[in-house]
Amino acid sequence: MSAPTEWQANISKAFSNRSFVIGLIITVLLALMAALSFVWTPYAVGSFDILGKLKPPSAAHWLGTDHFGRDILSMIMVGSRNSIAVAFVSVVIGAGIGVPLGLWAAARGGIIDEALMRFNDLVFAFPALLSAVMITAVFGPGAINAIIAIGIFNIPVFARVARGAALSLWPREYILAARAAGKSSLLITVEHILPNMMNILVVQGTIQFSLGILAEAGLSYVGLGSQPPMPSWGRMLFEAQTMIGMAPHMALYPGLAIVITVLGLNLLGDGLRDVLDPKMRRERS
Repeated sequence: MSAPTEWQANISKAFSNRSFVIGLIITVLLALMAALSFVWTPYAVGSFDILGKLKPPSAAHWLGTDHFGRDILSMIMVGSRNSIAVAFVSVVIGAGIGVPLGLWAAARGGIIDEALMRFNDLVFAFPALLSAVMITAVFGPGAINAIIAIGIFNIPVFARVARGAALSLWPREYILAARAAGKSSLLITVEHILPNMMNILVVQGTIQFSLGILAEAGLSYVGLGSQPPMPSWGRMLFEAQTMIGMAPHMALYPGLAIVITVLGLNLLGDGLRDVLDPKMRRERS
């Protein structure tokens, strides 16, 4: 039998890591719930039943109903795809712009590197959620503006991570050999630097994904995220705050959805970091 490849070894290590397995299960279940909501929900999310409002969990409504008689399970299912879409696209924006900037700064150095780092410091001086609130308040509420706001904050995060990883790789012997062979900085970055830092970017992307879920919920809570009639976990919590005494389930289940989702993504990222970065695993053990 042939020796296992590096990918096969990594997969084997991943599925022996408890954090990775639990996080993967939660993440897959979330994705399946979001996908299922496109074709089926127990009730239509726009279906109002005033006579059936504020009902506790039952056989007819597994998670109960809200103050308009809407089925909470159906709203959570549809809201999950909204949270995933906002968080995923914002991570793509952040990585798509931030990673090339970080790689460019590491390759060029000098004033370009210094200017990028000072820009990062300026962005990080403002809390992420506050920056997103400011942007969406200026350009108006909505899912698109929420994506842009969260994505803008992700740019310096990925830029700093990419720059730090690239700077640690440039002094390596194989990079020096490539430079001695006459390869340009761009070619070295594409062929050698970027492939050897993908593990770091994957882990960071998982972390930013979970933060995107939280940011979208926070923006929706203050009315700057997704707008009705599209359900949102954050807005469900906002609507539940005045009903908490009469119908605590209205706040309980959307809150649990956010907590479990963020926990699962963080566990997945933690497990990936342990698998892809053995040095980090040794330091933590």
